[in-house]
Amino acid sequence: MRETTLCLLAEGTPPRRILLGMKKEGFGAGKITGFGGKIEPGETPAMAAIRELEEETGIRVTCEELEPVGQLQFLFPSRPGWSQLVHVFLSHRWLGTVREGREMKPVWCAVGEIPFEQMWDDATYWLPRFLGGERIRGSFVFAKDNETVAEVSISGWEERSEGGQL
Repeated sequence: MRETTLCLLAEGTPPRRILLGMKKEGFGAGKITGFGGKIEPGETPAMAAIRELEEETGIRVTCEELEPVGQLQFLFPSRPGWSQLVHVFLSHRWLGTVREGREMKPVWCAVGEIPFEQMWDDATYWLPRFLGGERIRGSFVFAKDNETVAEVSISGWEERSEGGQL
């Protein structure tokens, strides 16, 4: 199973706004999501999250500014090549000005106005929990349509360095 990253930028504590993006091409095109992607050879999940965030938004963060908040496993029995383990990070501090990139069109969303209907079906299960300060491990099995979540398992996630997170 491939490993990927997801990085969420949040303004305020507790978060008032979150930076999400409309995926313009590739896997998930047309959906709103966080920023991230594949972990390249020799990279840690944090290094990949930092690289992907800068590539997709122009925003820079450091390892110290990334808070590991969870691991999410997405299983697509009808499309096994889509299955992935995602290392999720949250940051309240960054440098730079948000810009649109080739793959993503960034948009700030008020926490109470997140467009879940335009996101992957699983986001309603985990995104509010991360924004609420929880650290979780989740597993989501998609139905044959590869859009609808058929099974969900969520538990607390306590070990900061578990699974090579940083």
